[in-house]
Formats: sequence, C-alpha cells, structure tokens
Amino acid sequence: MDWITGLMEALGSPGAGLAVALENVFPPVPSEVILPLAGFTAGQGKISLVAAILWTTAGSVVGALLLYGLGAWLGLERLRKVADRIPFVTVSDVDKSDEWFDKHGTKAVFIGRMVPVVRSLISIPAGVSGMPIVKFTLYTAAGSLLWNSALILAGYALGENYELVDRYLGWVSTVVLAALVIAIVWFAVSRVKARRS
Repeated sequence: MDWITGLMEALGSPGAGLAVALENVFPPVPSEVILPLAGFTAGQGKISLVAAILWTTAGSVVGALLLYGLGAWLGLERLRKVADRIPFVTVSDVDKSDEWFDKHGTKAVFIGRMVPVVRSLISIPAGVSGMPIVKFTLYTAAGSLLWNSALILAGYALGENYELVDRYLGWVSTVVLAALVIAIVWFAVSRVKARRS
C-alpha cells in the first residue's frame, strides 16, 4: 500500500495507471485496493479524478494487451501440443474452448473486465483464439472504464473509509476463486471417472 501511495504521490495519475497495469499482469495487490485508493487520493486534491479514471483505464488496457500478446504468442497450435501433455486434458478440450470463445468472446472480454481474477485471465484466451486486437482493445477499454470508474468514485465518495470497498468486494474474489477451484476439481474427477469406465 505504501508503495502504491508513493507511486501516486510521485507520478500522480500516471502512477495509478502504472499500478493497475502491473496488477493486470502480476496481481499482488488487487484493483479493489488500488482504485479506491486512487479515488481517495483524488478526493484529497492530490490527483485529478478524471485523470485517475483515464490513466487507470489506460493501465488496464496496457496490462491486458501484454497478456493478450502472451496468448497470441502461445497460439492455438502450440496450446494443442501443450494440452496433449497435460493429464486429463485433451486436444478436443482446447478446440471446444476455442469454439466457445469464438461465439462468446466479445461478451467474455467485456464482462470479464469487471470480475475479479477473471479480469486478468480473460486476455490470454482472447490472444490464443485470435480475437481481432482492435475489438479486444475496445471491449477491454469499455469494461475497464466501467469497473475503474465505479471503484475510483466509491473511493472518492468514501474518503478515509475507502478501504470498505475492498472489504465488501473481497468476498467476490473469494467466490470467484472458489468457483474456479471447484470447476478444476470437478473437471479432474469427471475425467478420472471417464477413464475408469
């Protein structure tokens, strides 16, 4: 927290954008902490509210594009080869996921930007599936703008109580992580049962 505060004090709104870009790629501190803190800092007059929203949205897009690039570098063919070596995963799983993303990728990117944990991960399958980069950037920017604005404005309105945002949204991250773990366990168990039968 001290490092993020220092970053904003040293660089202003671009510092908040840098923190969000880093959070997208390597999330040691979630956006549920960074964004309300940016709003609180704007409320103190240390940075501009509008600039904080714009810079953090730019940071979200930059971080997402880095992960998109990773997914594009990995590519569908390379992912198929990797899947062939992973226990319980088949090449057809990769193909089904790619087909699903082709149908629902636009909604997934837009909505995913507003879901903790998913907001970072969604960029990789977008790159793997070859979603057009302009479309990816536009939907990432739109979803990020909504999410960032809501959390920054909440921090701005709550003032010194800005940490309440993380306290109330923290359970959302916990639920999403729990759902991901349950899905992985269910997937592994169902594959083991299928192989036995």
